[in-house]
Amino acid sequence: MRILMVCLGNICRSPLAEGILQSKVSADVKVDSAGTAAYHVGELPDSRSIAVAKKYGIDLTNQRARKFTVNDFDTFDLIYAMDESNYQDILTLARNTEEKLKVKLILNEVDLNSNQSVPDPYYGGNNGFENVYQLLDEACQIIANKIEE
Repeated sequence: MRILMVCLGNICRSPLAEGILQSKVSADVKVDSAGTAAYHVGELPDSRSIAVAKKYGIDLTNQRARKFTVNDFDTFDLIYAMDESNYQDILTLARNTEEKLKVKLILNEVDLNSNQSVPDPYYGGNNGFENVYQLLDEACQIIANKIEE
């Protein structure tokens, strides 16, 4: 199983989602992350994402931001978007219905068909990162449980 987490810049939400899910699944499940924009390619996750993950025993410092590409549809079984805007951006790159079916909004795992977005914590202060961590932790636990089944 290969799972990709996607947000805008791949420095706040998707690196957290990657780290959280990877910590909950076996090593044979490949988890990665990417951004729909290339603003931060090659950079470490935001220091606040690194800090909140570290608080829960998760190390994000081996991650580097990268841009989502159409080839990711070939590589990954599931693609989780953090919000509606990124969800739509990913869908526009899909080449067929099969690829579109791989794309999901991550918080729909918690509240089916709610179409809620993980808020972007970049400008939201440190509490925003804690809030995002908690939202993603709940969603990733549900995803991990489904994988283990």
